[in-house]
Amino acid sequence: MPSRRLSPRSARLSPLTAAVRLSLALTLAPLVCSTALAQSDDDRLLAAKDAARLGDRGRLTALAADLQGSDLGAYPAYWLLSASLKRPNEVDDNAIRAFLAREEGTYLADKLRGEWLKQLGRYGRWAVFDGEYPKLVQGDPELNCYALQSRLARGEATALDDARALWLTQLDVPEGCLPVFNALVAQGKVGTSDVWARVRRQVETGKAGAARNTTQYLPEGQTPAAKLFDLVLDKPLPYLVKQPANALDNRTNRELAVLAIGRIAKNDPAMAAEQLERLGARLSPEDRAYAWAYTGWQAAFRLMPEALGYYRKADAAQGGRQVAAPQVSDDTLAFRTRAALRAQDWGEVLRSIEAMGPTQAAQPEWVYWLGRAKKAGGQLEAANALFTRLSGQTHFYGTLADEELGRSVAVPPKAKVPSAEELAKAAANPSFRRALALNRLGLRTEAVREWNWGTRGLADRDLLAAAEVARRAEFYDRAIYAAEKTRGEHDYSLRYLAPYAEQVRPAARSVQLDEAWVYGLMRQESRFVSNAKSAVGASGLMQLMPATARWVAKKVGLNDYHPGRVTDTEVNLMLGTSYLRLVKESLDNHPVLATAAYNAGPGRARKWKDIKPLEGAVYAETIPFSETRDYVKKVMNNAVYYGALFTGTPPSLKRLLGTVAARGGSDASLLEKGEELP
Repeated sequence: MPSRRLSPRSARLSPLTAAVRLSLALTLAPLVCSTALAQSDDDRLLAAKDAARLGDRGRLTALAADLQGSDLGAYPAYWLLSASLKRPNEVDDNAIRAFLAREEGTYLADKLRGEWLKQLGRYGRWAVFDGEYPKLVQGDPELNCYALQSRLARGEATALDDARALWLTQLDVPEGCLPVFNALVAQGKVGTSDVWARVRRQVETGKAGAARNTTQYLPEGQTPAAKLFDLVLDKPLPYLVKQPANALDNRTNRELAVLAIGRIAKNDPAMAAEQLERLGARLSPEDRAYAWAYTGWQAAFRLMPEALGYYRKADAAQGGRQVAAPQVSDDTLAFRTRAALRAQDWGEVLRSIEAMGPTQAAQPEWVYWLGRAKKAGGQLEAANALFTRLSGQTHFYGTLADEELGRSVAVPPKAKVPSAEELAKAAANPSFRRALALNRLGLRTEAVREWNWGTRGLADRDLLAAAEVARRAEFYDRAIYAAEKTRGEHDYSLRYLAPYAEQVRPAARSVQLDEAWVYGLMRQESRFVSNAKSAVGASGLMQLMPATARWVAKKVGLNDYHPGRVTDTEVNLMLGTSYLRLVKESLDNHPVLATAAYNAGPGRARKWKDIKPLEGAVYAETIPFSETRDYVKKVMNNAVYYGALFTGTPPSLKRLLGTVAARGGSDASLLEKGEELP
């Protein structure tokens, strides 16, 4: 959004006067950043940000003094203190305490306290740490480990028991966790099997270096040499083939063989299966079960029909008992269920979900699919009880569960519009004032964090007022964020904002696309941040990649297109909707396939089809990439709510999802023969 700045005189208004002026502005016209700093202060703050980035402490100190007392004056002071924590000899505890006292209750105070606590933990200053840690609001895994270190230093008997839960979940080891893990091993709280289980989890998730380090916790004489370990992971098939017949008599060699099979399965599940058959009983039943289940996971990820067979070999390895949590990872069990869904084997769906741990099984997708499995088995009462657990929830599976119960999405009655007093209160909230000013200056990361901090613990009326303040400031993503947090009073026109209507609707209609679907996709792509840019370079409301934008511009005859125009609202919408139409027409005119393609590419969306028709919900659930799977579900569910808001009658999600045709059919396309979509 263009920068709008007030005069110095406006910036010096008292907080009460500013709130009154803002209330009037909110009532009569779109918000024009009444929280803005004077132009000179804007420039000083941006200069301070640059000085902090460059490590220019002299310049930063001077700018911090100039900005003292302004709405954003705490930022340069924070940047100075944060930098000092990286130089232990320069840490001034009194200066930090003064800042925390002055800014108590703010986002920056909590952020600085967290950084200070890490520095205190690093140097074992437990008395000061213990005084500050209870005041922290937003912790992280490393701080949790420092807190455990402090408890160990005090001799708390239960500290190691609590720490043991981190062994299989904290796969990256922050600095503060290393002493905790050392203590776990030294005190015998983890044994050889626990060490190898952690190594397997780390290798599964691509953390080879961390896995190598974990092997150092093995008993003396059982730790594989670093070069051998690397050979197993880098050249697993040659390693396995060269092993002598008696090599697997040794525990370490058996574990390395299992890791090698896993690495082979990552690239070629069929080859891994061949090696498992060759090794046979030379592996223990538990090792065979794990290796077959892991191979099944990798095959299911590739949508291979052999996947369920591999999983069943895992069960057979341990006498028919199903491989279950925590013997294998959550992903292994999730992909077993997905393989069963694609095979339309409802009995297997039922068994695989029942093998999950309680936390995983309680996730909405598995509650829904368990209900579907019970319904397929004729257990209607049990199925409806599961659907009822999800009914009324606004996510993809809540909507599907409602439809299973014969209900449609019901948009809650719109809450009373926030009053001028409620709006003025929200606008005067210090976190929101800072967030709006930061956003106007282009400091979005800081703006988003400030805004989120300000919504903590707010009542529904305050959240709705905050959402309206953000909407009027065109801070659309935070308007949605605030509106989504209400619990009793709701305004779905804020949850499902539809800005840029005068541009979106003509663009969608010109290429015969459903407006609700386009809005559902935009909401997921950019949250209506017109200048949004992703980490991979996608830009604008519809998050177009540079090459895609160029290709579409050429395709639609936009001859004066250049990369700088990609964030222009009209250009971005024209190119994005045109591309979406081309994708849809190249993929059976199916919105689920087109949605998947918009995120992951048309080739992948086509590859994820099956040799037989698939229910659209099954196609969505079995998309291998978690990002795309989540994206498709959210876009399609968004389309239901936008449809309900636009027409008053919600479309059926099941009908929108439809049936995905079998792979290999002739797809209609607007493209010339042989041309490929980017």
